Order: sequence, then C-alpha cells, then structure tokens
Amino acid sequence: MKRTFSRNAAPDRREDAGRSPMSGSVSDDLKASAAGSPVAIVYCEGHFGRIDGKTANGLIRHSAAYRIASVVDSTQAGRDTGHLLDGVVNGIPVVANLKDAVRKANCVPDYLIYGMAPSAGKLSALDRLVILEAIEHGMNIVSGLHEYLGDDPEIAAAAKVGQVSIRDIRKPKPSKNMRLFDGSVGAVGAIRIAVLGTDCAIGKRTTATLLVSALNKAGIRTVLVGTGQTGLMQGARFGIAMDAIPPQFCCGELEGEVVAAFALEAPHAIVIEGQGALSHPAFCTSAFILRGSQPDAVILQHAPRRPHRCDFPQMPMPDPTSEIALIEAFAPTRVIGMTLNHEGMLNDEIAPAISYWNGKLSLPVTDALTRPATELLDMVLSAFPELAPAPTEAGA
Repeated sequence: MKRTFSRNAAPDRREDAGRSPMSGSVSDDLKASAAGSPVAIVYCEGHFGRIDGKTANGLIRHSAAYRIASVVDSTQAGRDTGHLLDGVVNGIPVVANLKDAVRKANCVPDYLIYGMAPSAGKLSALDRLVILEAIEHGMNIVSGLHEYLGDDPEIAAAAKVGQVSIRDIRKPKPSKNMRLFDGSVGAVGAIRIAVLGTDCAIGKRTTATLLVSALNKAGIRTVLVGTGQTGLMQGARFGIAMDAIPPQFCCGELEGEVVAAFALEAPHAIVIEGQGALSHPAFCTSAFILRGSQPDAVILQHAPRRPHRCDFPQMPMPDPTSEIALIEAFAPTRVIGMTLNHEGMLNDEIAPAISYWNGKLSLPVTDALTRPATELLDMVLSAFPELAPAPTEAGA
C-alpha cells in the first residue's frame, strides 16, 4: 500500500577520483564548515585519489567533524588534494610523511585518521610504524579498519603511555545491546531514499551527501543515515558501520537509526547511504539496507567506464538495467534515477553518457560531481512532488 506523506507530519516524540573538474557550485557544497573542529591529518600512503583511498577522498570532499590539515601520501606529495580529486584547488596539501604534515600544520594535529579502506581491512607493517609515530607525537588515532587498533597490544600500550585515544569506527557495541528489526520503520513519516550502486567504492556516499545538501538548501529538511565507516568519520549523526554488525542485527540496527533520525530531527526526507551492490556476490549489505530502511525510492550510482567489479577482475560490471530490475524485484521500492561516476571519462564525454543512459533507462540521469545540484533535486521532486516546499517555506 502506498504511504502518504505530509510535510507537517511530526514524529511521536573513483571511487571516486574523477578526471573531470567539478562545477564551482558543487565544489562549495562539498566543503562543510569545520571551523572550531579538531585538526586532523589523513594517512593514505600510496592510495590517495584511488579506490582504496576512498576514506581519505571522502574526508577531503566533506568533513563536518574534523578540520583536515593534510593528506600523507609520498607518491602524490606536493599536489593539492582538491585539484587531484576534482580539479578544484582547496588549499589542503598532500605531504610526503608525518613530519612534513606536522610542519605544514604549524602544530601537532589532534588526530591522525587512517584514510584507507583495503579489502582485507588490516594494517600493514609500514602503517603500524606511522600509527606509532603519530601516537608518539601525541595524536589521537581514528581507524575504520576491521582490525581494531585499540585491541592491538603494542598500539594500545603506546596510546596508554602517550595518553591518547584510539577510536575504532568499525568496532560495534556488544550484541546484547543490539536491536532486532521490529517493523517500527513503517511508522516513519519521512520519505526515505536509498542511494545504492552497481559496485562498491563507486561514489554512493558522495552522491548521498550532495543530495542531502541539495534538499536542505531547497528548504526540504533532510537527514543522512550513514552505513559505513567513512560517513561516520565525516560526522554523520545517525548511522552504523553495517559490515561490522552481526547479520542477525543488521536490519534492526539500521532501522533503529532511521527511526531515531525521524524522532530527533523531524525531517521531510531521510537519505540512506548504500553499500556494495545488491547483485554483488561478495556483499550482503545492500540487502540489509533495503530490508532495514524500507526505502520509498532508490537512486542508483553507476560507473560506465569501470570494466569489472572493484577487486574482482573476473567479474564484469552489471548493466544498470539488470540492477534496477533486481532491486525492484527484491524490495517494494522503485528506482527514480541514476547518477554517474565519471571515472575514466573526459569532461566532454559526460554529457553524452548522461543522455545515453537517460534514453536507455527512461529515468532522470545526472553526475552529482560535475552537474548542478539542482539536477539531483529535480530527480527527487519529480518522483515526490509533495516534498516541494511552499513558496513561503522556500524563502524562509
């Protein structure tokens, strides 16, 4: 049964490294004000601007929780992080090592953030030395690895001596404190939109962040629910690292975040960050997201020039048509549009690609990084015209 929506409803209480420059307006959307936030260095040796550097890439594009001073990657030292990622200078440098990072910051930063997301999710011997060096300098550590640094005897002992903290983003709370799915998400009176994809590390989080920004700027109160470690590092108020939750509790834990977001923020819309891909045999997170958040709609992210699944050269990328059919068969939802990841594309190839997929899918298609944010907004409003604010609301 179709759920009705009222704007007055209240709750009961390349990846990502694109090769084409972003438009100026979108660049502004990606820079969250972090004035007064703790200063952080992001460690991403050998991977900044690449798929395994997606955590660092995401923090450069958007960080509400930390003021990023630099990125450590000796292979890109001397370059500007914004120009390297998106063709727009942002003044945040890439440096060769931790010593240079401290010198550039003119202080000892508050945090060192481990900015890589390797498929194995583990620390290398070189990375370990850098973590220990940062602790020796007096920096707190933030990590999204599956290997919990706080449980590592050597690192934990060094942190104790240095009186610094270790935050393991992926370390879940005890299972006795986790919740099972109970259907309460059905009472959430906000439009729920999930941003899913045809592969992992394809830009779903970036698109979700830009979509939330575009909707809020249009006067449509919108909240992001994160589902991965990078979104939580960026400062998402609601969310979980889904791939660290026992499967029995994934749907319930995500449902709890969506319910809490509605109860505490009374939004008109809730955007849920996707993970992996529903058709990907290595991941189950998309299935949990569809079950736990019960989205009213899905926006699909696709990279037309990506030849095979990330880290799986034997697996060709799926056609968006088949992914859309699978999503709509798996869950009572609908795909309302597609966003492109332009990795491997020249700037003058993006518009023809958008036109091609628009015609093939008969759906709105845009590129969240290079096209105006209004195209994302229009995609949502064409599907949910009831979200459009009244003229007085938009001007308020």
